[in-house]
Amino acid sequence: MVDDTDRQVVNALLQDGRASARDVAAATGIAATTVSRRMDDLEDTGVIDEYTVDIDYGALGYDVTAVFQLSVEGDGLGRVVDQLRDQREMIAVYEVTGDHDIVAVGKFTDTQSMNERIKTLLTDEDIRSASTSVVLNTVCEHEQFPVDGTDA
Repeated sequence: MVDDTDRQVVNALLQDGRASARDVAAATGIAATTVSRRMDDLEDTGVIDEYTVDIDYGALGYDVTAVFQLSVEGDGLGRVVDQLRDQREMIAVYEVTGDHDIVAVGKFTDTQSMNERIKTLLTDEDIRSASTSVVLNTVCEHEQFPVDGTDA
């Protein structure tokens, strides 16, 4: 069960994912030994999954973002999801309700590489239909929000 102390630790790490237990302790007013133990517990329970780098793909030449909405035939969902997850340019893959079965987001260096991915998807025997939207402007992406006790 996550309590207020855990939330304070998580929120401090959201501000600086590279913060040490001492840094988090200083930011929260919680003893460093308590922070260290709580960070370990949060990792062990999967609340904190990993510490990562926030990459600006646009700065690296991945200027095209595409959103794919896919409808899948019969029992092919698991295979298609696994295939998409293994594609390096796919940054998000979701199984969804509604008119489609999968929504996936990909980053591409140009429209040609995006077009190649679309053609591959359209020739997959388990994909019944595909709809693609090209992102014109990224308003926010990979945003995380501070946690509080009201929604838990």
